[in-house]
Amino acid sequence: MINIGCHLSISKGFEAIGKESLSIGANTFQFFTRNPRGGSAKEINKEDINAFLNLKEKYNFKKIVAHAPYTMNLCSVKESVADFSSRVMLEDLKRMEHVPGNLYNFHPGSHTGQGTKIGIEKIAKALNNILWPDMSTEVLLETMTGKGSEIGGKFEEIREIIDEIELKDKIGVCLDTCHVYDAGYDIVNNLDKVIKEFDDIIGLSRLKAIHLNDSKNTLGSKKDRHEKIGKGNIGTDAIRTIVNRKEFSNLPFILETPQENINGYKNEIDMIKGYFLGELK
Repeated sequence: MINIGCHLSISKGFEAIGKESLSIGANTFQFFTRNPRGGSAKEINKEDINAFLNLKEKYNFKKIVAHAPYTMNLCSVKESVADFSSRVMLEDLKRMEHVPGNLYNFHPGSHTGQGTKIGIEKIAKALNNILWPDMSTEVLLETMTGKGSEIGGKFEEIREIIDEIELKDKIGVCLDTCHVYDAGYDIVNNLDKVIKEFDDIIGLSRLKAIHLNDSKNTLGSKKDRHEKIGKGNIGTDAIRTIVNRKEFSNLPFILETPQENINGYKNEIDMIKGYFLGELK
């Protein structure tokens, strides 16, 4: 069985998004913890949370993925932005304890001219101040395209952050297929090499989720424009191979493809299930 879901709006509540996921054949989902461009988080509704947890248990939902807002930048040159980002992440992680044992994904950040080394040091320092020993949520560093001053476009940069984290058992990685392809990792023609490189540098045990996206751009373009599955430069054959790799079994695959409505996600989920052979390679 493949664990597949998509990014949905949680504005109607956890129970509603759980039911919406079930209606399109998903057994996991991703959601923004708050407005992706920033702002305050919606007040926790304990009845809604309990209803979702019952739904999750009844239908055997896999781990869900919370996505931090895009405005967060733990390594910003502006102290006010970095401090705000740390406060948002800490608040989000405390809120995630209401749905324990799940995943919180974030973009590592942009060093904004300070240099990668300083950026990595700032991200690690912030995480060391935020994470606590008995938290149940795993925090995921997302692989990025490396555009501009963005950190995380190389596996080595992700590893350097992890090396500086004190509570390493709280840290994992989310691999975005569009991002790594745009960063120059050839998952179309040489997936074996990319997987080995990831394992050698970061370790496959750190891989906790996959953003399954096609790309509008070419290999190594260092851009970030997702495309519908099979409509971009990664293509159907490569996606089919990815979802059937034994290294990715049991991981949640999250679709972040551009869709006009939820039916588009339903069609892609059906399509991905059709790709899954049940014979892991």
